[in-house]
Amino acid sequence: MSLIANPILPGFHPDPSILRVDDDYYIATSTFEWFPGVALYHSRDLAQWRQLPSPLDRRSQLDMIGDIDSGGVWAPCLSYAHGRFHLIYTDVKSRRGAFKDTHNYLVSAERIEGPWSEPTPLNSSGFDPSLFHDDDGSSWLLNMIWDFRKGRNAFAGIALQRYDIERQQLTGPVHNIFRGTSLGVTEAPHLYRRNGYYYLVTAEGGTGYGHAMTVARSRELTGPYEVDPTNPVLTSNPDARDQLQKAGHGSLVETPGGEWYCAHLCARPVVAGRCMLGRETALQRCVWTEDDWLRIAGGPYPSHRVAGPELHWQPPLAEPDHDTFESPSLYRYWQSLRRPFDDTWLSLSERPGCLRLKGGESMQSTHRQSLLARRLTHLDVEVETRLSFDPEHFQQMAGLILYYDTKDYVYLRVTREETLGRCLGIVVSRHGVYDEPLTVDVPLMAGDVRLMARLAREKLRFFHAPGDAQSDPDRHADAIDWQPIGEPLDISHLCDDDPDYIRFTGTFIGLCAQDLSGAGLAADFHEFDYRPGKSR
Repeated sequence: MSLIANPILPGFHPDPSILRVDDDYYIATSTFEWFPGVALYHSRDLAQWRQLPSPLDRRSQLDMIGDIDSGGVWAPCLSYAHGRFHLIYTDVKSRRGAFKDTHNYLVSAERIEGPWSEPTPLNSSGFDPSLFHDDDGSSWLLNMIWDFRKGRNAFAGIALQRYDIERQQLTGPVHNIFRGTSLGVTEAPHLYRRNGYYYLVTAEGGTGYGHAMTVARSRELTGPYEVDPTNPVLTSNPDARDQLQKAGHGSLVETPGGEWYCAHLCARPVVAGRCMLGRETALQRCVWTEDDWLRIAGGPYPSHRVAGPELHWQPPLAEPDHDTFESPSLYRYWQSLRRPFDDTWLSLSERPGCLRLKGGESMQSTHRQSLLARRLTHLDVEVETRLSFDPEHFQQMAGLILYYDTKDYVYLRVTREETLGRCLGIVVSRHGVYDEPLTVDVPLMAGDVRLMARLAREKLRFFHAPGDAQSDPDRHADAIDWQPIGEPLDISHLCDDDPDYIRFTGTFIGLCAQDLSGAGLAADFHEFDYRPGKSR
């Protein structure tokens, strides 16, 4: 029997929705303010996962310009019925304070690779929507209900309403089928039918260290729902920080052989309870009791190693970590902030063999940043690029960035200073407080410059070298005479665990260009090399 290594999707991959269609398995995860919307993966063995094209790839489906940090796409749900794939998602416009503006939509496609339809608006009464297809051919929308009123439980229960697929609209009464358990913060509903019961799986306890997955069941779709007496079915052991933490938000799948698995989010703290990689996706084996309750095999705590199903092993099909930008399209792991890839700010053809970024807004903008990045999936990694960029003044910058959100990032950037001329320096934003840790930026010779970031858990060190320095054919960075710039930086603030307000994404590393004068000066990046170490 094979073993599944958790997390199966490392780095920022929260809120998994898992689906089987025949012998194919799919997982959809949240992307929040990162474009394109919804990360989608395929597997044949539940262990090796290949990224698919994102279903929300155009602004008509997902317009996130101005969306807040940790807004955008929350908790997608993937389902299949009547010969089509269906994807439900929320676009969150506000989340701080009493109100949450949460708009729920549905897109569909005949093939998982698309093309996906234009969105059908559903409702805005709460977030974490899902679509349940019953045995009689009917379909039902579920979502949590947000109650903003003073003195009320904001997580007011799980709404259920029939959805007419042919007419593409909700119909009939709204039923509040489950108000949750004493854990509270009841969200992320998914419905399943087995042995005459409807099983309602929800997330409770909040998405931090008290996160959990609970189960309730009923003989009738609209309830009442009986709570599993051993709830929570899945949670984490807070006293074992070397274990997977924040486990919850589960989604179930059955193999053709009758084996059951639960995909759920989790996190791995790096230091002081901070999870720099964000919330990740893991998989647990499930069993059913004689009286038809679901259990996680081995107990309620998640495991790093899980027995795999009796399926044919699939070799990994990952995209290369070294991108020379010679392809006519971007690799699927690349994402941008809030706006689609288009020639107003990004080009792979204007200078062949380069990624051209036209200078956009600042790192704190929620509108039009020119930033292209990929998830940080390892805590032991080197990342390198070569940059052609000749700024004319201090408002023009470009370089290599580790980015969490508009308040937290660390940036090795080329700019121009009145006395030094073209120069290299570091910008840090920690909880929204701007800093430049170097006393004086480093003057640069004319020509290209190589930039490198070396991460060892929470410690980051930046390096630079002349652009004509060449790595050896095996891509070993030691072949270049790298010069350190600045002291090692503690970047553990790039994490979900903000001291003031919980956040939901994860650390990205990538390339960006700013032109705060509005001239749109371009920066050309010749390559991007992501070199992971031995540990994730």
